[in-house]
Amino acid sequence: MSTHWHLWILLLPYPTLGTCPKEQRRVWFADGILPNGEVADTTKLSSGIRRSPQDLHPVESQANNIACGSELRPKDGMHVAGRTETLGHPTSEGITCSTEAQAEQLCDTDSVIPPATKCPTVTEASEPPVSLTNETNDVPVSPLDYRMLCGIENCVSKEISLIPEDEGLPPLLIGRGGKGEQPLVEENPSHKRVALLVEESNPLTFILNANLLVSVKIVSYGSERCWYFSTNGLHGLGQAEIIILLCCLPNEEDVPKEIFRLFINIYKEAMKGKFIGNLENYTFTEGFFESKEHGGFLFVAPTFQKLDDLELPKTPFLCGILIQKQEVPWAKVFPIRLMLRLGAEYGAYPTPLTSIRHRKPLFGEIGHTVMNLLVDLRNYQYTMHTIDNLFIHMEMGRSCIKIPLNRYNEVMKVMNTSNEHVISIGASFSSEADSHLVCVQNDDGVYQTQANSATGQPRKVTGASFVVFNGALKTSSGFLAKSSIVEDGLMVQITPETMEGLRQALREKKDFKIICGKVDSDDLREYVDICWVQNEEKTNMRITSPIDGKSMEGTQNEKIVQEGDFEMDGKLIKCTEVFYLIKASELCSHPPYQFAKEIALACCAALRHHLRTLKNNGMNKIGLRVSMDTDMVEYQAGSGGQLLPQHYLNDLDNALIPVIHGGTSDATKLPLEIELIFFITESLII
Repeated sequence: MSTHWHLWILLLPYPTLGTCPKEQRRVWFADGILPNGEVADTTKLSSGIRRSPQDLHPVESQANNIACGSELRPKDGMHVAGRTETLGHPTSEGITCSTEAQAEQLCDTDSVIPPATKCPTVTEASEPPVSLTNETNDVPVSPLDYRMLCGIENCVSKEISLIPEDEGLPPLLIGRGGKGEQPLVEENPSHKRVALLVEESNPLTFILNANLLVSVKIVSYGSERCWYFSTNGLHGLGQAEIIILLCCLPNEEDVPKEIFRLFINIYKEAMKGKFIGNLENYTFTEGFFESKEHGGFLFVAPTFQKLDDLELPKTPFLCGILIQKQEVPWAKVFPIRLMLRLGAEYGAYPTPLTSIRHRKPLFGEIGHTVMNLLVDLRNYQYTMHTIDNLFIHMEMGRSCIKIPLNRYNEVMKVMNTSNEHVISIGASFSSEADSHLVCVQNDDGVYQTQANSATGQPRKVTGASFVVFNGALKTSSGFLAKSSIVEDGLMVQITPETMEGLRQALREKKDFKIICGKVDSDDLREYVDICWVQNEEKTNMRITSPIDGKSMEGTQNEKIVQEGDFEMDGKLIKCTEVFYLIKASELCSHPPYQFAKEIALACCAALRHHLRTLKNNGMNKIGLRVSMDTDMVEYQAGSGGQLLPQHYLNDLDNALIPVIHGGTSDATKLPLEIELIFFITESLII
């Protein structure tokens, strides 16, 4: 074997680049009418820069290949181990885009255009250094960077799966090659060769198809020796990337191919628009890992778990945890129970990230559980409605149910589908709580309550997984109301009158207090507070814009469902999601999804004829940011921290201006700032 066989090389051929001013690209509407109906003063731009007609209609020049760079932000990580205790039974920048007059960004007079042989590679500070470098300037690039997929299509077939039917392994990406060279790929790597390489410092990258790579490495995680799998390419379909930490079996040397097949199946589902999210599952219809007892995978978004030593995919990503067949019902109807139970069993908070083969299931026959009244554990026809970012916090003498204001419609759905005497709501895992109730089923099938908490943390606020309001308490009982812990949730028994008051408060978005205790005793009072709160969820953590590295933290986003494909030269472009960049309080109750979708379709149509060139230049993930107000509209498009070269923007102008102009007709929906994310992929043979 040659000593340089596993050397990683990356050189992505970028267009000629130059140093640019900070002003964003602004161009007036051809008709000179601003979004607010006023006639624009075309001698001015909001940036304060005056441009002559020659500036607005430049001759072919170096300015046509301008791009601006930006650093991306680092990510962090946390680790909290777990502690479990058993509980007793407690009481209670005008648009500025035009086809006739285009105000283009001009380079500074002292700017220098680097020679084409020195194409810079954007490195991300959020990724740890690895031995995968640009041959020209030795800048480290992560094998989990989405640009790694550029050029792969020239080395492998377009089949949906490159996993051999026999015992063989999928193609192995050995190196990216130098400028003008194809990536180095070994078509049929042997298990023996892979076994020698997999424990080295650099991960091995397998090609599952032209759009999907998987990095594999053996790591030490905690006290376990694990196979570490990490995907790169699922984002291209709108699916979160996935990591799996699979505990090694004794003397295991061959890479467990079953995980590759799992990833291909998830990829196929994502192609159909079926995505896996946090606390969702993928179940098996037949054996897995040579055992019929393995039921599937539960996928969780990591929270407090230790991730510092792992090379992680781009956010968002999920961790898959292998579950047993008898645990599948809970994964389907009440996954938070299973997640927390795993944490209590393996001393992790809130749950471990490792997968253990052939372990004992943590739940047996369903038996007698309050969940029999709330969910369908047999046929999975219905389940308790869980509201994202609704938290239940229990403290001494007081429980607080925090309902996010932006989930009002979901609360109304719960009320309208429940009977008059009972309201049941599933809660989310709370990172504010220092512990959480856990439901444990003992060997006799009896369900008991425990609490799992972070090691070294006093247990002050305990989270619960659900709340049930039962309005059948009789006034003759002598109680105002009763509250108690049931399994891993909170049961609140109230009178019919109190139930009617609760329903009215929920309809009116008003806070409501329930006093629990005996009617004739003021000493032993407990309180259940139902509070409407601003959504405090830390959304889109460590997600950055491909245009300039702008953080998306705290923004709202949603997936774009794109009917039909925009294909050219065997490549596809697809918009996967939109981010609403203005504050949640400024965003109207109905985000402009349809407008965002029209922008997405226009952009896809404009870039369709450039897909091959874009991808050849390492621009397979693109961002488009549109900002609109009554007196201003602008857009930016970029990839890898650099603005797209001018000749792409000319086509974008023609496609976007009619759509954007139409979108400013309703001033009540302004200001508006959105960013859409696009991916260029290969058209595969299914």
